[in-house]
Amino acid sequence: MAIQVGDKAPDFELKDNHGKTVKLSDFRGEKNVVLLFYPFAFTGVCTGELCELRDNLPKFADRETQVLAVSNDSIHTLRVFAEQEGLEYPLLSDFWPHGNVSRAYGVFDEDKGCAVRGTFVVDKEGVVRWTVINGLPDARDLNDYVKALDTL
Repeated sequence: MAIQVGDKAPDFELKDNHGKTVKLSDFRGEKNVVLLFYPFAFTGVCTGELCELRDNLPKFADRETQVLAVSNDSIHTLRVFAEQEGLEYPLLSDFWPHGNVSRAYGVFDEDKGCAVRGTFVVDKEGVVRWTVINGLPDARDLNDYVKALDTL
């Protein structure tokens, strides 16, 4: 079952595409977080979503918000993907133990072995304030994240 609005966001510690450890709790009291789970790097819908985020990063910075994108790919795959697409926000690897963070948020598809398209807007206190979960083929609307941030 996915994390619901009003729940405390489960803390996690994952490596980003540069091998740096990122903890959700590092942003507490400092920034809101848009936590975006996606199935796989280099796939069409995922690339489109992440590039749209790249092109709209000022909308998030203006709202004191950190974007964190999580997939079950290795950090090496994510490094190449970020370099190829010019992605300058952290791409986090939930590779090993495989899918642990995705499972904690209720967005891991056991049959496919990857996260579905789950997004969680987490406020500065670590509480989930908005969420949406889409199926694998269905892109999310970035403007929905911005609207949710405007309500914080």
